Amino acid sequence: MQQLVFATNNAHKLEEVADKVAGKVKLLSLNDIGCHDDIAETGTTFQANASIKSYYIYQKYNLNCFGDDSGLEIDALNGEPGVYSARYAGEHGNHQANMDKVLEKLKDKTDRSASFRTVISLIWEDKEYFFEGTVNGTIRHELSGAAGFGYDPIFQPDGYDITFAEMSMVEKNSISHRAIAVGKLIEFLQGV
Repeated sequence: MQQLVFATNNAHKLEEVADKVAGKVKLLSLNDIGCHDDIAETGTTFQANASIKSYYIYQKYNLNCFGDDSGLEIDALNGEPGVYSARYAGEHGNHQANMDKVLEKLKDKTDRSASFRTVISLIWEDKEYFFEGTVNGTIRHELSGAAGFGYDPIFQPDGYDITFAEMSMVEKNSISHRAIAVGKLIEFLQGV
């Protein structure tokens, strides 16, 4: 089975991706390879940040790896929070503050359409490949559900009457932006 490092310190992302690739690829975490570095996401696009992470690991450890960057893009806010989704309210990873800021900014807006987008940068045998996944939906007026992470409690995907945070991991992993991008990654790996 092929071995691949996922360049993330986000335990939630690691859990989602590990569930998706189970039996198809041996997924290694940064911890598994002894990497405890905080890789700075200094890019201004999802693609740039994903690339920074994957190249950092590949150049330091010479292991096939991938990095991802994801975020919420809200139409009425001109694509915000976008690449700054994790630190939208200032402090990195403060999910509640980030959701509060989104809800405050949308309080007088009728257009609540949004999308979650993931871009994966794969470094495989010294070449870079990109895979993208998007899921469209709307922003709820209040939080609903306790599963998931990030903006999941306020994001309702199109075709559903529940948020990502109300779905089981299996259900979310069948339709999410990350699942779509990881599916394309797996398809690619099966062909190499």
